[in-house]
Amino acid sequence: MFCLIAEQSPALIVQIESDVNAMNFYNLSLFASKKGVGSSKNGRDSNSKRLGAKRADGQFVLAGNILYTQKGTRIHPGNNVGRGSNDNLFALVDGIVRFERKGRDKKKVSVYPRVAEA
Repeated sequence: MFCLIAEQSPALIVQIESDVNAMNFYNLSLFASKKGVGSSKNGRDSNSKRLGAKRADGQFVLAGNILYTQKGTRIHPGNNVGRGSNDNLFALVDGIVRFERKGRDKKKVSVYPRVAEA
């Protein structure tokens, strides 16, 4: 790599050799700083929770049918709708489902009983 002239001093030769060793050391620092781990560290994922609407707007439901599954009160219970301990919304009476607004920024779901036709 280096061409040395015979009359150079031994101190200069040692200096050049230490520079070469230093360059090799710095070249090693360009490699990855983290160990490349294999697939044994991968492969974890949670099962989907299947949250969301279970009945559509305008659909006929029976009392006890789950209308919406959620974490927290993303949608609030309206008329004839109950809220379970896990915040699921369910129908209290047989009727038609309606998703409505509750104020400016909230939503609610109600169930209206089907009117008997005379």
